[in-house]
Amino acid sequence: MSQSAKTESRPPFPPFTRESAEQKVRMAENAWNSRDPERVALAYTPASRWRNRAEFPTGRTEIAAFLTRKWAREFDYRLIKELWAFTENRIAVRFAYEWRDDAGNWFRSYGNENWEFDEHGLMQTRIASINDIPIREEDRKFHWAPGPRPEDHPGLSDLGL
Repeated sequence: MSQSAKTESRPPFPPFTRESAEQKVRMAENAWNSRDPERVALAYTPASRWRNRAEFPTGRTEIAAFLTRKWAREFDYRLIKELWAFTENRIAVRFAYEWRDDAGNWFRSYGNENWEFDEHGLMQTRIASINDIPIREEDRKFHWAPGPRPEDHPGLSDLGL
């Protein structure tokens, strides 16, 4: 590992408090809503390991490639993450995101993630379980402009999701 990789950091750092865990979750949500694979990949260690459905990317290059493929087929992507639980260097999150395919069909994807961080605040492990449910366009709940969810937009619990 290069010296720069050893000194990279992404606050807040473990051990997490409720406040710092919630901050970490919102930062992740904002990054994913950017739909910028390279930006998102920088939140992970250079050797980060993922389980995402049937894919198991390892390292930033594979993570960025995975996200590039994902967002090439998931249009109008909007994501909300919510803290579920936390410990010293681990955070559990539940999430939902809405997207449409190239045929115009809308989906809401529900999932849970388990995150483990190194001492520099970089995620070293991400385990995700996700289910996709077809929805009608009129049943969508995530209507903000592309990019981060506005601060005043309801979260998952507020939306009954």
